[in-house]
Amino acid sequence: MNTTTLTASGPLALSGGYFSRRTWGDWLFALLVVAGAVFAFQRYHGAMDVYDKGILVAAVPTAIWLAWLWRPLRTLMLVVAALSLLAIVSYDGDLRRGDTVFWLKYFLSSQSAILWMSVLFFMSTIFYWIGMFARGPAAALEGLGSKLAWVAVTLALVGTMVRWYEGYQIGPDIGHIPVSNLYEVFVLFSWITALFYLYYEAQYKTRAMGAFVMLVVSAAVGFLLWYTLVRDAQEIQPLIPALKSWWMKLHVPANFIGYGSFALAAMIAFAHLIKQQAAETRWHKLAPIWVLGIALCFVPIAFRQRGVGEAGGSYWVGYAIIAALIVGGILLGRKRISERLPSLEVLDDVMYKSIAIGFAFFTIATVLGALWAAEAWGGYWSWDPKETWALIVWLNYAAWLHMRLMKGLRGTVASWWALGGLAVTTFAFIGVNMFLSGLHSYGSL
Repeated sequence: MNTTTLTASGPLALSGGYFSRRTWGDWLFALLVVAGAVFAFQRYHGAMDVYDKGILVAAVPTAIWLAWLWRPLRTLMLVVAALSLLAIVSYDGDLRRGDTVFWLKYFLSSQSAILWMSVLFFMSTIFYWIGMFARGPAAALEGLGSKLAWVAVTLALVGTMVRWYEGYQIGPDIGHIPVSNLYEVFVLFSWITALFYLYYEAQYKTRAMGAFVMLVVSAAVGFLLWYTLVRDAQEIQPLIPALKSWWMKLHVPANFIGYGSFALAAMIAFAHLIKQQAAETRWHKLAPIWVLGIALCFVPIAFRQRGVGEAGGSYWVGYAIIAALIVGGILLGRKRISERLPSLEVLDDVMYKSIAIGFAFFTIATVLGALWAAEAWGGYWSWDPKETWALIVWLNYAAWLHMRLMKGLRGTVASWWALGGLAVTTFAFIGVNMFLSGLHSYGSL
C-alpha cells in the first residue's frame, strides 16, 4: 500500500483539500453572508422567535456551502440581496411609495417583479424552442433563453423577498414568509424548477433540455396569471390560524423542492421518449406526444367542470389552443428535436438525479408535515386527502428508486413511470384542492 498517497490525497486530506481550493472570492462571499445574517439579527430579532433565530443561523452555512458548490449561486444571491435591499430602502417604511418611485412601480415591488418573472419565463421558453429548431447562428438563441431564465429566477426571488417585507409593513400580524397560498407557492415552484434545470444545464453542458423543462415552468406561470386574474391573489392576506407556525417555513420549501424536481424529471422523461421514437413514422405509435396533448387539453376541461375556469373567460380556450400548437410542433419537428437533445444516457442520468433529490426533500417535507400536524391537530397522521395523496406520491417515487437501484430500471419504462408520476404529483398538489376537502381545504381554489 502506498501510504504517502493515502495521506496526501485520501480521506485524511479531504477537509484540508476542500478548504484549500477556496478562492478569496469564496471567503469574501462567506464573510458577506455572515455580516448579512448579523445585520438581519440586529435589526429584526424582535420579530423572531427562537425557531426563527435557529433557521437564520442554519441558513448561513447552508448559503455558503451552496455558493461554494455552484458558484453562479454566489452571483445570484448577491444580486437578489442588492435589489431587495434597494427596494426596502426605496420604500422607506411607506408602501405608498410603490406608486411613485420609478423602479419600485415598474420593477422591484413584489407584484412588478413577479410579473416580470412571468414574462421572462415565457420568453425564455420561446427562445429555447427557437434555438431547438434553428440552424446555424440562430441556434445560439438557446443561450438567450438560458440568460432570460436566470433573470426570471432573480426577479422571482426579489419579488418573494420584497413581498415578505411588504407584508410586515402592512401589519406585524399580517407579515409572513410568502409560501402560504397558491399564488406564493407557484412562484416558489417556478424558480425552484428553473434553478434546478439551470444547474443540470451547466453540469451537462447542453441547453437542449431547457425547451422541455421550461414548458412545465411556463404552465405554472400560466396558472399563476390566471389565478391572479380571478382571485386577486397578489394581495397580501393575513395567515389563517392553522398556518401560523414556524413549521411552515421548513415544510413548504422542502415540499416544493420535491415538486419541482419531480416536474423536471417528468419533462426530461418526456424528452427521453421523444428521442427514442423520433424515427417512428406511424402516428398512432407516437404515444408520448398524444398523452401530452390529452393531458394539456384535460386541464381546461377540468377547470371548467369545477366552475373555477368561468371567471377567466376565454383564458382556458387560449390555453387549449397554445397546447395544441405545442403538441403539433413537437409532432412535426420530432426528428430535429431528437438531433438536438443529448444522449439517452444523459437524459436518463438527469431524470434519476432529479427524482433522487426530489424524493429526499419530499421525505423530509412529509416528516416535517407530520410533526406540524401533531402540534396543530394533536396527531401525526389523520388520513386527510392531502396526506393520503402525499403518501401515494412518496410511495410512487420510492418504488421508482427501488426498481432503479435494485433492478436497474432504465429506458422506456422508467420514462413512462416518471411521466406518470407528474400526473400523480399534480393531483396531490392541485387536484386534491379542486375535487376533495379536508383539513387542508384552506388551500382550495
